[in-house]
Amino acid sequence: MLSAVDDTARRRAPRAWALWKASRPSQLLLIVAVYALGVAVAVARGATLAEPPLLAGLAALLPTAAGVHYANEYADYETDALTERTPFSGGSGALHTTGLPRRLTAKATVVALTVGGVAAALLALEGLLSRRGAGLLAAIGVLGVQYSVPPLAFSRRGLGELVNALLGGLALPWYGAAVVGGLDRQAALAVLPFAVFVFGNLLETQWPDRRADADVGKDTLAVRWPARRLQAAYALCVVAGFAALLALTDGVLSAAPDVLPWTVTLATLPATPLFAWGTARYTRREAPYPAVLGMVLVAVLQLLAWTYVAVG
Repeated sequence: MLSAVDDTARRRAPRAWALWKASRPSQLLLIVAVYALGVAVAVARGATLAEPPLLAGLAALLPTAAGVHYANEYADYETDALTERTPFSGGSGALHTTGLPRRLTAKATVVALTVGGVAAALLALEGLLSRRGAGLLAAIGVLGVQYSVPPLAFSRRGLGELVNALLGGLALPWYGAAVVGGLDRQAALAVLPFAVFVFGNLLETQWPDRRADADVGKDTLAVRWPARRLQAAYALCVVAGFAALLALTDGVLSAAPDVLPWTVTLATLPATPLFAWGTARYTRREAPYPAVLGMVLVAVLQLLAWTYVAVG
């Protein structure tokens, strides 16, 4: 049923359909969840949850995130034409499916980022978006675009995975915390384990595209590093992520700050089998399922756990 509706929309309104797909709705939904995670962390630590700034932060975030996705679709046009697409890699396929020119996503990038930037500026002037929140959103927008396009083009210099993990794993939840006025050192550290898992997820999602990326000069870690080094890096991410989770848990390590309640730590543990599965199969299978599912599960479980702590 959904497939039939999707096909009908593609035939009747190909440009609108392509723009919708290229915005990557499933990733936008995950972005909302990670934004909410940052909000929940801050509220659990004493910040006040108010609807106007919460919605204002989201209103500025979504067009900015869509603009970053459009920029990536534009930059990866050649790669996406060569790679075998999976649900979590190879781009949306919107341009190649419809035959529309890549300049469509270039224009969409400018429009979406302009909407996000103007919204952030107006909301900040009205006092609905904090200066710290506006600054973080600007960094997410600028560095998110520079992940894909010149002059920095981090994804083509072996820095894309790191930059993406910093943006999606740290800056995004920090933005959520800043929106409700609760971004402090403890809140910032609370999402560090999640950021490590995001990096592992990025290692896995780059793997299926390595040959196409190499053909077009996109120098990702999957292109640069041999399989054994990638496997070691992935395993290290898994170990480091759970080590950081435990080290930051209340009362576990005297040398580390007490940041995470046991409720959050225990809620994260069901993701362990997925990361173990990913460690065993990474570079041996093309489809990047384990780390993606593990990262999403961590985000959702921690969101629920922090929400429970906040309202408990």
